[in-house]
Amino acid sequence: MKRAQRKIDHIQHAVEVGQLRAHGFEDLQFVHQSLPNISVSDIEYNCKLGELSLSSPILINAMTGGGGEQTLKINQSLAIVAKECGLALAVGSQMSAIKDHTEQATYEIVRKENPNGIIFANLGSEASVDQAQKAIDMIEANALQIHLNVVQELVMPEGDRNFIGAWKRIESIVNNVSVPVIVKEVGYGMSYETARILNEIGVDIVDIGGFGGTNFSKIENIRRERSIEFFNDWGIPTVSSLIEVTTQIPKLSVIASGGIMSALDIVKAMRLGANCVGMAGYLLKILLQNGVNGVVEEVEKLHNEIKFIMTALGKENFNDLKTAPIVIKGPTHHWLHERGINTSLYSK
Repeated sequence: MKRAQRKIDHIQHAVEVGQLRAHGFEDLQFVHQSLPNISVSDIEYNCKLGELSLSSPILINAMTGGGGEQTLKINQSLAIVAKECGLALAVGSQMSAIKDHTEQATYEIVRKENPNGIIFANLGSEASVDQAQKAIDMIEANALQIHLNVVQELVMPEGDRNFIGAWKRIESIVNNVSVPVIVKEVGYGMSYETARILNEIGVDIVDIGGFGGTNFSKIENIRRERSIEFFNDWGIPTVSSLIEVTTQIPKLSVIASGGIMSALDIVKAMRLGANCVGMAGYLLKILLQNGVNGVVEEVEKLHNEIKFIMTALGKENFNDLKTAPIVIKGPTHHWLHERGINTSLYSK
């Protein structure tokens, strides 16, 4: 199958499969504060991701590109939303445009629509330094995402089967490109062991891409003659992955993603140490159903609800939020206990 058609298939199947919502946020409960002594007008939700200053904690995470006119229109719409709402935006993998220059316009459109916005380029871990710089230059990117998708590739009928040397290639890219490098999981979660290796080779920002959002194993299994069912439930839930990385490798800046669909999910993720949160499938579905205006309205609603939640907690900004007591229970508590992480530190 041609790469462009596969890009379109991924979009269609992502909407059909939907969000798994097995991320673990239901295992978190804030301790209510009856005397918050604060006003909604006091709340600030700007944040920092590494050296990048963001006006919102919401990142429109990597979705598409390289699939002709249909993916161009999606990226154009997402860029309009990002500009209107002040959000950072990541494009999907640009390898298709590097291999076929006729697909470059499907990515370049984001910078044309949002000339002053914060935009992330995107490639897989098979990329060379030269390809990485080409992806950055293509959209004048402020950072580069390198995505890790081993399980998706294994399930993909035409996917990669050799992953030797990935961290060496990432290290070379980190040392030779002109912008910060973000290493991103794509829905299987990132362990603290992986995060430690990445930090040791010079990576300063990771996107934990936890299990619980768009399930790429299910998407690829739709495209197989014989399903590999055991990979449909493979991965580290978003909350467990986020806590593993933020507690064990505190030097890293962390993007939380993987099934985040509400203001409460966002605030919980920020409380656990995320620098911002990535949303993809949830916003894509709204875009396809209700257009650009529908997504803008949803983002505005999320921003307002973030302010309400932080007001109820008595926290003016995300730095203050990190002291809000929150109780961890259920399967997330069990996972973290087995991984040697003291969850009681969050509830005090």
